[in-house]
Amino acid sequence: MKRQQSDPTTHRQAARAAVAAFIGTTIEWYDFYIYGLAAALVFGKVFFAGSLDPGVATLLSFLTLWAGFVARPVGGLIFGHLGDRIGRKTTLVITLVMMGIATTGIGLLPGYAQIGMWAPLSLVLLRVVQGIAVGGEWGGAVLIASESAPRNKSILYSAFAQQGSPTGNLLATVVFFALSALPTPEFIMWGWRIPFLLSATLVILGMVIRLKLEEPEDMQRVLRQKKTVKVPAVEVLRKHWVIVLLGAGVLPVIHVTYFKTTFALSWATRELGYTQSAFLSIIIVALVVQFLTQPLGALLVSRMDMRRAVSLMVLPEFILMPAMFFAIETKSYWIALVGMCLATIPHSMFYGAVGGILARVFPTRVRYTGLSLSYQLCSLLVGGGTPVLAPQDCPQIG
Repeated sequence: MKRQQSDPTTHRQAARAAVAAFIGTTIEWYDFYIYGLAAALVFGKVFFAGSLDPGVATLLSFLTLWAGFVARPVGGLIFGHLGDRIGRKTTLVITLVMMGIATTGIGLLPGYAQIGMWAPLSLVLLRVVQGIAVGGEWGGAVLIASESAPRNKSILYSAFAQQGSPTGNLLATVVFFALSALPTPEFIMWGWRIPFLLSATLVILGMVIRLKLEEPEDMQRVLRQKKTVKVPAVEVLRKHWVIVLLGAGVLPVIHVTYFKTTFALSWATRELGYTQSAFLSIIIVALVVQFLTQPLGALLVSRMDMRRAVSLMVLPEFILMPAMFFAIETKSYWIALVGMCLATIPHSMFYGAVGGILARVFPTRVRYTGLSLSYQLCSLLVGGGTPVLAPQDCPQIG
């Protein structure tokens, strides 16, 4: 990515793009993560028949969660195409509006007691819209930051977009933690809807910021020289399919976060006796650890051999993630807290760097599509599938 960045004005534009990417992804991921928390805590009771076994209802709730992940590659294709054809800025405005409408709609959706089977069907539909929106959001946010970055700092600047994930997750968890003070009947009846309805306010804030963005210079050049590709996905799969598969193959490690925020929350509160507020507080501390350690991954990759850096970040996860579940099973708050915080560090650091790494390897004219496909193909199974498949292994833990 060739660009001149000596002009202070250009540096200000780069900083503005990085901050806008951070705020925009924070809002998008907040919307996406509150669904996972609600799926673990309440959706099984609200959107499915009361006659169902609670475990079955929770499993069905997780299946609706998975619908969002199934839709993410579709969003990556649709908005990757638009982002490579008409630019990053317009595409990111569209994804933000879509996410806000879907999330607010979930907050207003009647439950099974009011509209029967239309409740879970409508829930799945709105979750699919969420998935399409976030599937298009991630790649564009990484690019708006990395393509606007000063020379040789694209990975560091892309980390601003990545910081939106722990921040959005933290914001979602804090809101649910505050609402956990409500009596259970009130929380199930109306309390859980508040985080979803707050999305409307956040989206307005995000829109104001994103409409002030400028298209990155790399993309401006492609548009100005009329070098856009008619069907970017075809070129990506024809010329860069190896990179897409490699990207999808190394990305599963970052999706283990859903073990913590969705499956572990449901398992700990339903089977192990943790209170909802206690385990949510553990998740909050782990998310603070993620926010603090995640940028270190981008810094590490920028300062040492990339292969060695990635190995140092990824390999510890294979030990620390199983150890986290043993720590949770002790039913000791402090042991569980330490276990979750330690397991958070490796995949957080890798997540902080991976967006910028992938953005480097695709040419500008198909970069949005290639980046999105690599990430979203992985999330299809590993991200949404973990809460659904993990309960099958639950008895084997310990």
